[in-house]
Amino acid sequence: MTDTIVARLFEQAKKRGAAPAYFAKEQGSWKKTSYADYADQVKTAGKALMALGLGKDSKVSILGFNRPEWVIFDLAAMAIGGAPAGIYTTCSPVEVRYIVDHSESPVVLLENVDQWKKIEAEKANMPLLKYAVMMRGVPKIDDPMVLSWEEFLAKAEGVSDDDFFAKVHALEPNQLATLIYTSGTTGPPKGVMLSHENLAWTSKVAVEINDTRPSDCSVSYLPLSHIAEAMFTIHAPITSGSHVYFAESIDALPDNLKEVQPTVFFGVPRIWEKFHAGIGAKLKEAKGVKKSLVEWARGVGTRASAVKMRGETPSGLLGVQYKLAHKLIFSKLKPAIGLGRARVCVSGAAPISKEILEFFASLDIIVQEVYGQSEDTGPTSYNLVNRARFGTVGPVLKGCDVKIAEDGEILVKGPNVFLGYFKDPDATAATLIDGYLHSGDLGEIDKDGFLHITGRKKDIIITAGGKNITPKNIESAIKNDELVTEVVVIGDRRKFLSALITVDPDAAKQVDASAPAHESSAVRQHLQKVIDEVNSQVAKVETIKRFKVLHRQLSIEDGELTPTLKVKRNKVNEHFADEIEAMYAE
Repeated sequence: MTDTIVARLFEQAKKRGAAPAYFAKEQGSWKKTSYADYADQVKTAGKALMALGLGKDSKVSILGFNRPEWVIFDLAAMAIGGAPAGIYTTCSPVEVRYIVDHSESPVVLLENVDQWKKIEAEKANMPLLKYAVMMRGVPKIDDPMVLSWEEFLAKAEGVSDDDFFAKVHALEPNQLATLIYTSGTTGPPKGVMLSHENLAWTSKVAVEINDTRPSDCSVSYLPLSHIAEAMFTIHAPITSGSHVYFAESIDALPDNLKEVQPTVFFGVPRIWEKFHAGIGAKLKEAKGVKKSLVEWARGVGTRASAVKMRGETPSGLLGVQYKLAHKLIFSKLKPAIGLGRARVCVSGAAPISKEILEFFASLDIIVQEVYGQSEDTGPTSYNLVNRARFGTVGPVLKGCDVKIAEDGEILVKGPNVFLGYFKDPDATAATLIDGYLHSGDLGEIDKDGFLHITGRKKDIIITAGGKNITPKNIESAIKNDELVTEVVVIGDRRKFLSALITVDPDAAKQVDASAPAHESSAVRQHLQKVIDEVNSQVAKVETIKRFKVLHRQLSIEDGELTPTLKVKRNKVNEHFADEIEAMYAE
């Protein structure tokens, strides 16, 4: 049998059937599901899909927050030779229709009535869609297309186990296993085709570099339609035999983290930034002796983390100080945010500032930054626990070949590189050249083998004077200020650079409670000092001459952010055209 994620699930069920696979909250308490039951649920759902006429090369779509049904349906589709396509819950009815229609899905799994309404609004434009299966607990929907979860599973009775396992045994390494629709910053999403080998190889490497064990656990809360969360919720846990807790909701995440105290935690930069803001505000409240003690402990934490990141153990005087700092400060602070047991903390999907990582290191929390994309199944490079360097995205993944093109673009070859884009040979040909994935990112590899990201090819600003400027580093430097939530540098074909800035309303009130942030002169003065400081560290052509504080945050709903919170520059330029023109007219 081919080594696939599905095959590994049934192997775990055989080897350690009674061990926990996942937990979900039911009536206020976490209910365990074993590996034996997990595998059985996938088998039943797979047989049900077969009863609905699905098999090799069939596609299904999934739209909902992280739930056991999401994962069961995903694995069931892969098991019978098909491929699931996840859809972000924030997608509009038209965006949902695009993915269901483009993926040619005859079946879609939906979380609730709100998601059903998106399908209902567009179902006339989805001629291939035959069934909408609802997750557990949804009130009955009166439509012949709709099946409850229980009605769906009941369909399995007409299909034998032998027929199901024949499909599992027939899976091939290079066969399409899943479609990841990119939340691209330009144009409609493209369907990234990942094979069974892509998923199996990458998850095995992820388990090895994190030393993931059956005793490990994680919390599933980021969109499962993104390859990173799919890796942390589905593929790596099944590979290692570890277990997953499904968060009740994004709002409930802080409480769920404190209850679970996961050993493995993955967050996008925005999550770490929120932690940083919350902890930073609490630390500022410390006075007198307590303040001095916290400052001392953080100094020890910084030095101890630097030692650990070199693969060594704090010893001698530092070792003694580290144990004391842990007892007095770290052992109390980390459980308070839900990271009391965390062995592996990861940030990915977008750039995170070095200062944020250094802040957590001072609290004895080493956050490992990972770099990659859907097209290489998640990781290209990874900061290891014992070989990490802040300001880089770590050493290249073992088994991958990464080289830097003449124009600085990062090129990747390896068993994690995708099959191509679904039904888009032109985009595939432009991205996969001579076996190398052309990432679209700019970077360099230092003498110690650490990869540095220097920008995005498409994000390069060419000023009216013909100077090429990468805005990423300027934006990151300004974003380091606790007041700032987002920065977009403007300047393409312009005489100078300017910036659009959004600020945290609560932090802004600490500066000036008498006026809205975008009208406050005190907020503006604060930001001017930040920009002056950044300007003093860059070339003259890279300095920000003017800036505008926006009256609202950038949002997914308004199309300015992708579901993974990357800025869509073209939309920002379009939506704030008046504000931009005003900066250049002054």
